[in-house]
Formats: sequence, C-alpha cells, structure tokens
Amino acid sequence: MSYRASPIRGQVHATSEIEIQIDMASLQERVALLTNILPPYLLPVMSELARKIGALRIFLSAPMERDRPWNPNWGELDVRLQKSVRLNVRQKYPQGFAARVELHLPYDTFTQLLRYRPEVVISAQLGFRTLQSVLYRSLFRRSRLVIWVDASEHTEKRVGRLLTILRRTLLRCADAVLVVGKSGRRYLRGLGVSSTRIVEVPYVADTRLFLASGLQRSAMETRRLLYVGQLIARKGILQFLQQLIAWSECHASQTCELWLVGDGPLRPQLEALHTPSNLQVKFFANVPYDHLPGLYAHAGICVLPTLADTWGLVVNEALAAGLPVIGSIYSQAVEELIEHGKNGWKYSPDSPGAAQRVLDQALNSTDSRLAAMRACAYESANHLTPQYAASCFLRAIAIALSKENGSWAVSDSYMAGQR
Repeated sequence: MSYRASPIRGQVHATSEIEIQIDMASLQERVALLTNILPPYLLPVMSELARKIGALRIFLSAPMERDRPWNPNWGELDVRLQKSVRLNVRQKYPQGFAARVELHLPYDTFTQLLRYRPEVVISAQLGFRTLQSVLYRSLFRRSRLVIWVDASEHTEKRVGRLLTILRRTLLRCADAVLVVGKSGRRYLRGLGVSSTRIVEVPYVADTRLFLASGLQRSAMETRRLLYVGQLIARKGILQFLQQLIAWSECHASQTCELWLVGDGPLRPQLEALHTPSNLQVKFFANVPYDHLPGLYAHAGICVLPTLADTWGLVVNEALAAGLPVIGSIYSQAVEELIEHGKNGWKYSPDSPGAAQRVLDQALNSTDSRLAAMRACAYESANHLTPQYAASCFLRAIAIALSKENGSWAVSDSYMAGQR
C-alpha cells in the first residue's frame, strides 16, 4: 500500500512514493470503535474499514443526536448502542458566541470492551469513553489504543487549564492518534504528542453522489449562493447574511440569491432581516442527505462562514459538485482544500469588511472565470473518498500495532511525510 502528496496542501492519498508497509494477511485484529453517532457520511468509511480488518464492532452513545436531521442507518455494520447519559450543555467560546452542545457520557464502555475483548480500540474524543478505554488498555497490555480527536487550534480555544492537563494525560496513553487536519495536528503537538503517532483523517463525502452534478450552470445558477448547515451562531451565518445585505445595498444594479439549506434557532432572526429588492433569500429547512446533490447542482458558489468548525464537510461536497467555495479560515477543510482565487476564496469572518471583499471578488467574476473555477473545484476533491479515509484508519492501527508487533513496519519515509 502506498501514498502520495496531493497538490492541494500536501494531503496524502493512495499510489505513490511515501510508503507504509502493511502485511494485509495479518490484518485480522478485532477492532472496537467508540463514538457518539454514525452520521450518513461516515457509513461508507466504516463499511470500507470493516472489509479491511478481521472484525469491526462500533459502539454508539446514541442512535442519533437530537439536533441532527438524519435517520439512523448502519447498513450491515456490527453496531451496538451503549448505556449513556445525554447532557445539553451551553458552551461559551472566546470568539464571542455561545453554543448548545449535546454531550454523551457512555458509562458502560469498560464493560462493553471486556465482553468484546478487542485487540485495538479506537475511541473518539478526549472524554469519559476514552478514559474507560485507557483503563482497558492498561489492564490488557497487549491491546492497543487509538484516540480519534475531532479538534482544531481554533475550536479548542475555550479549553481551560484543568481540561488541558486531563487531555495530556489521556493522550500519553494512546499508541496512535487520529486528527481531522493540520490544525488538529498542531494542537496535538502542542499537547506533547509525537508527530510519528499522529495520522490525519479528514472527513470525506461519498463524492460519487455529488460528482453527478456536472459542471454546467445556467446564467441564473452561476452566481447563486448556497449555504448548507445548521442555522446556529457557531456557523457565522447571521453575520454573513448581514454582510451580504450590505453588499447588495452597495450594488443595487446586481441581483443576488442565497439558498439556506438547514434549520436551527437562528432561522426566525434570519427571516426577520430586511433584505433589499435585489437580494432573494430562500429557506429550505432540513433535507434528506441524499437530496443534497440536487441542490448543489442548481447553485454556483457554496458559502461556509463558520466561526469555529473542526473540518466542514460541505467544502468536500461543494468541490465534488463543482462549486467554488467562499470559506472561513476557521474551517480546516477551507485551510487545506481551498486555494484562494483558484477553487474558491478564503476570508476571516471576524475581520471587518472581509466578507464583502470576497463577495465582491466572487460575484464580479466573469462567467468564463467561474467556469474555470468550477473545473478546478471538481478536480480538487476527487481523492477524498471513503476508501482514502479508511486507509487513514488503517495507518493509525498500523502505527499502534508497530510498537511491539514485528509483523508491522512503518517506513521512515512515511513518518517523514507525516511530520
């Protein structure tokens, strides 16, 4: 199995010189994966991973979170629901907003692991389930622990000193660590995690659903803006719409349209905003995940104005559908996948006037320029497939097992490529 660097920000994907040697015949470990829920975009990743290892059992804290519009769908995966306490917590962020977060405290993780007896445990986040996974790892010394951390430097600014100490302690017990991007890697390096134990596994979409959109757009669709996501403060959509209104008022001769796909507590406030006659805002509420490609196919530019996102899967989806992205730098997907002026535009949502400047660049681009950017967008997300993400999980398992298992050898060139 071999991997190479992508032209977009040095991502690593299949078929090139940076190699990790894996004896696939010995990949028969029993793996337990512990996480909150299984969203639809992770189903193909986990299905691919299950085909590559001896056995995979997924332990979920809940069938689905209350603020998610998806129906639980686990396909043919071996999924077990844990006994868990749900807490609805209001978290304040130093970026100037607050968010309600659903926290899960699965209290039977240790007993579930005792029954299943996995050789490898992959535990999501740095909380109660991972604390129990560390206990299992310490009692069964031949087992291995991979911690999956969905975080970035920006999202973790709210974390205090005591929680940081706890995280350092948990991470010292991990044989390998998964992160979603380079900012997450930098965050973990700051907590003392060796670079050789870190593997990046970005969130991916089943791009086949979105590639079918094609690249052709009508004159009306070319500059139609599309937002897909929750209507909550963290997503920055209120500030973005206010900036779009200001831009439209300054460009009265130009018409503009924004489609908002999603729902949330900010919807009444967004609907109450006075919009000029040359700006149309259309609300779609929540739509089934498999209906999203049809909406992308009738839009020209995707917007992600987030104030704090660990990744931002809409960027993958938009690029696969041929949409350039107006994206906030506080999304790792924007940081790593968007090249300003080529397949989108980056901006800082907390910088005065920044949103209006990128709107000016995007909405005043010529038709031929936007067509070229759609083609570039289409090409830039092709490698982010479920197969690629599954291979990242396999690399993390390989690194964890390599510590005392001679059947696994992680090459120096691979380690160099991960630094």
